[in-house]
Amino acid sequence: MTATSPYFEVPPESLRWRLDPASLAFETTAQLTPLDAVIGQERGLEALGFGMDMLRKGYNVFVTGDPGHGRLSAVKKLLQERSKADRIPDDLCYVNNFKRPEAPVLLRFKAGLGSVFKKDVHEFLERLKKEIPQLFESEEYIARKNEIIELHEKKVMEFYKAVEEKVKNTGLAMVRMEVGPYTRPDVLPVVDGEPKRIIDLEAMVANGRFPKDEFERLRAKRAEVKEDVDHIVQEVRDLQKEVDRKLEDVDKIMFRTMATDLQGPLREAHQDPKVRAHLEAMVEHMVDNLEEIKTIGAKPQGMMPGMPFSAPSPEAVLHPYDINLLVDNAEQAGPPVVIESYPTYRNLFGGVDRVVGPYGGWQTDFSKITAGAFVKANGGYLVLNLMDAIMEPGVWQTLKRSLKTESIEIQTYDPFYFISGTGLKPEPIDMEVKVVVLGDERLYQLLRYYDQDLPKIFKVRADFSRTMDKTGTAVTQMARFIAGEAAEHKLRPFTAGAVAVVVEHAVRMAGRVEKLSTAFPLHTDLLCEADLYAKRAGSDTVQEEHAREALAARIGRLSRIQDILREMIARGSLFVDVDGAAVGQVNGLAVYSMGGHAFGMPSRITATTAMGREGIINIEREADLSGPIHSKGMLILAGYLRRRFAQDRPLSLTASIAFEQAYSGVDGDSASSTELYALLSSLSGVPLRQDVAVTGSVNQMGRVQPIGGVNEKIEGFFLCCKDRGFTGMQGVMIPKANLKDLMLREEVIEAVREGQFHIWAVASIDEGVEVLTGVPAGERGKDGKYPEGSVNALADARLRQLAEGLRDFAQEGEKDKKDKSKKAEPKKDK
Repeated sequence: MTATSPYFEVPPESLRWRLDPASLAFETTAQLTPLDAVIGQERGLEALGFGMDMLRKGYNVFVTGDPGHGRLSAVKKLLQERSKADRIPDDLCYVNNFKRPEAPVLLRFKAGLGSVFKKDVHEFLERLKKEIPQLFESEEYIARKNEIIELHEKKVMEFYKAVEEKVKNTGLAMVRMEVGPYTRPDVLPVVDGEPKRIIDLEAMVANGRFPKDEFERLRAKRAEVKEDVDHIVQEVRDLQKEVDRKLEDVDKIMFRTMATDLQGPLREAHQDPKVRAHLEAMVEHMVDNLEEIKTIGAKPQGMMPGMPFSAPSPEAVLHPYDINLLVDNAEQAGPPVVIESYPTYRNLFGGVDRVVGPYGGWQTDFSKITAGAFVKANGGYLVLNLMDAIMEPGVWQTLKRSLKTESIEIQTYDPFYFISGTGLKPEPIDMEVKVVVLGDERLYQLLRYYDQDLPKIFKVRADFSRTMDKTGTAVTQMARFIAGEAAEHKLRPFTAGAVAVVVEHAVRMAGRVEKLSTAFPLHTDLLCEADLYAKRAGSDTVQEEHAREALAARIGRLSRIQDILREMIARGSLFVDVDGAAVGQVNGLAVYSMGGHAFGMPSRITATTAMGREGIINIEREADLSGPIHSKGMLILAGYLRRRFAQDRPLSLTASIAFEQAYSGVDGDSASSTELYALLSSLSGVPLRQDVAVTGSVNQMGRVQPIGGVNEKIEGFFLCCKDRGFTGMQGVMIPKANLKDLMLREEVIEAVREGQFHIWAVASIDEGVEVLTGVPAGERGKDGKYPEGSVNALADARLRQLAEGLRDFAQEGEKDKKDKSKKAEPKKDK
């Protein structure tokens, strides 16, 4: 067979799958019903639905798949549909714990009643602010208070009269002494009609102004009476304490009665025992702190004019009785669906805020507790990107702990807790939430391997595929999807021809003719871009040429690096020949992916062989530029050579293979067949065509295996040939297994149709050798020999020559050693 044999060449009609616009049952998408469903993800949606229905611990969902394939949109749509018929979760409130303020109490209410309770308590406190001043200024309060005071004063007067009777006619008198801000009764001697202190009398005695014996008598009498007076004074003090207690009791009784009456409707409206207990504790706390409560509406007394009144504001006094409405579900129509796009610790789990107090220290209380997305999603669904969450300190550990215990204790993530102020320990919240996390396959496998908690808390995996089967139903659904996107984004209707272009592009993105890409966000971008070109053209519909223009413009925006490499090849800076033939040299093909744009480029691969035992030397590996898969491909080449040429003798050679002008890492085995062709050419001395670029991996049996990026590789060499000028003989050789992956651009197909460019598909190395050399590879006969003149025969002969040469060289070396040894032996005497 010759290199141009039709047995190898792919006909133009096999180079692209086409969708005939006439096969679509519409003229424009305006005639279609927009698609209101997620398509192409049946497996993932079924798993997601299973996770939602499985109401048991640990059945949260880990959604895997590539970004940009509509995972989030599909999850949102499904959760919103499933959340319509379910119950609405409770409202959550934190209130002050009056016995232990550091441990706020959690109250639960049916949806909407939390805000009602907060409003009712606020109204109760507002009424208190108005009623408290009136209560302590009312006639009843003043009358009861005066009655107690008058009774007290009457008893005090009786005590004082008793004292006066005791000192009557004793030369003593009872006086009231001022001791600081207080006055107390005392007994003093009377001299010349005036009370005198003992110390003053002692001075008078010393000066001879007062008789000493009289002084001694008065002092003794005073000491006698003073004991009785002190006893009476103590009784007066006890009486004063009793009066104060009675006055305080009156205040408490009247305030408790008023507060209980005002709180009556509140208790009737909220019958929950925990709520009623809090309301009772609220009144008791007010009673216990009545002096502070009484400052509400109080007027300053004894203040200097112009000085500010420093009593606390009513809001500050009543602040401990406020309600912290943590989660309000009053406007929810079903379980909440919370999508947290910025999952920091605070955004996800809330925290406890702190403020600077009047003396510079940190202060906090129950009203500073805030809810995060995790708590707001309680009773519903929480969706987040797991990679974003893992990158945030403390988030992954807290999420795992909360899902395992099914509760959360709101705390602030604070790595410097040992220097921060005293915090709160709020009552934990029982959680009933389905968590859906989004991540790629690699992240899932890493966590599955390294984190033993993952299988316990994410028991359901919903794997979203990047492709779906290309069936007639799928094509119709794609058309309806386009109709829906056009309606949602207010785009012009798409004609059947434009729809065909979009569907064909989806097939090319999938990389297989029988598949469609499910990267619907990218499809939407293309639709919007095509609409812009229709607008510029003044068209009422998006037509086929507008969609193609949008695709070409997208490539043009992203292909700067590709154009630079093409220019370097065209001017000879990168050595790539597109005509002629050379021994041990072939054009390989590689795919580069930069900024969302994948393109193929040829690269020269060379091989040299010589005598030796080192085997095949991978120059890329020696330079630490070879990836593990590429290194494996090189080892497979050695296996192929041993199977083909080392059945009756050892394989003795030294060969080196290199990617010329490659200065970055090389990985993948898609060039292993290309490297083998270069090696066989070097061994056989048969030149390889330089106007044919090659791609494909090979196994040890010599079968050419499929590779990825076949369209980009073909188009990359095509553009280089176009830049240099077509000769009519240029082309690309691909694995036969890749025929179903071909979705080439129209200009490549047109060049093939006109005979300017060729594409060959081969299934084995032997077929590829014939295409590249025009010489049959040759099959081993029963005698163990290859046909004379074939490439395999020439290579086999060269390997035999190298083995024999190595053997002869080794024998000559042994002979030289023996000769030197004999010359070195000493001569014996006869």
